[in-house]
Amino acid sequence: MNKRKICVIVASRANYGRIKSVLQAISAHDRLELQLIVEASALLYKYGNVIETIEQDGLKVTATAYSVVDGENLVTMAKSTGLAVMELSTLFDQLKPDVVLTVADRFETMATAVTASYMNIAVAHTQGGELTGSIDESVRHAISKLSHIHFPSNDEAAKVLYQLGENPERVYITGCPAIDLAANAVSQKTENLFELYGGTGYPLNWDKPYIVVLQHPVTTEYTQGAKQIEETLEAVRRVGMQTVWLWPNVDAGSDAIAKRLRMFLAADEGFPVHFYRNFRPEDYVHLINRAVCLVGNSSSGIREGAFLGTPVVNIGTRQNCRQRGENVMDVQYDSKAIYDAIQLQLAHGKYNSVSLYGDGGAGERIADILSSCDLSITKSFFHV
Repeated sequence: MNKRKICVIVASRANYGRIKSVLQAISAHDRLELQLIVEASALLYKYGNVIETIEQDGLKVTATAYSVVDGENLVTMAKSTGLAVMELSTLFDQLKPDVVLTVADRFETMATAVTASYMNIAVAHTQGGELTGSIDESVRHAISKLSHIHFPSNDEAAKVLYQLGENPERVYITGCPAIDLAANAVSQKTENLFELYGGTGYPLNWDKPYIVVLQHPVTTEYTQGAKQIEETLEAVRRVGMQTVWLWPNVDAGSDAIAKRLRMFLAADEGFPVHFYRNFRPEDYVHLINRAVCLVGNSSSGIREGAFLGTPVVNIGTRQNCRQRGENVMDVQYDSKAIYDAIQLQLAHGKYNSVSLYGDGGAGERIADILSSCDLSITKSFFHV
């Protein structure tokens, strides 16, 4: 029996964490063949050079595509999307996959869906139907409309897909693959990650409490990134606790945020903060599981954080409308509000685990469905 060829695109560090368990399940499946394309910021050193992590995990990379135009602004995001369409069309023509599996709401994900759908290749999409109220939501819904197979994280997301006119028979509620890593991580012994990863800044003590900060630019507010991160920096400075800070992603506005972080590092050499480019997906889960608080606007605080019970201070608009657990405290870009929220979360401590986005078995479910589901590329609006 011929194996179905499943082409999966990994375009960023977060992207890899969101899909790793699916990659492993596809690779191990006796009726599937994995075609793994690594592209965009996942290939670049300053964003973590994720391809090294992928290869260390024993996954075979089929092809690479350099598609990021430097500049981190609105023009370069649009051009990077167009360049990705050009690069991926060539690779899809060579690899001839039966299905292209794409993740969430990145601009690289949009390029993947556009390319595959125009080339008459079935598109499968994870994390569709979620609400965030930003450009990410618009992109996510657009990808859903280009997709033929849907793997939403929960019932609420599935309902949105039905409202978008997607056929319920093509919507499979599998949970989010990111929760697979979280479920495995909580039962494993944690090594001293501060010694395993280099980074730059003040030496941190693994045995003492620490907070984690991860704040990305918001595309629709990208000119305000420097001011927004300054509010967070001031709040963290006031807290005075050991701080693990991860560099922002490649979206428009990240250069201004990174510049302000470098200025902080140079001016406050004695402050207990250490900056890191990237962690392996499992290690990132370990990191936020042990953290006394996760601060910023990453969806990991809402998604994995709910499962882990990690206290989260979510800043600004990037995650607006996303379903969240009681572990999340929302604040605006205001240093006092951020500081006060961190203090409240430190006083509260760990929350109870909530399975809002899955139970840890999404990867195998998705692989099994891909091995046997209908791959028809004909679709029309389904009236609820």
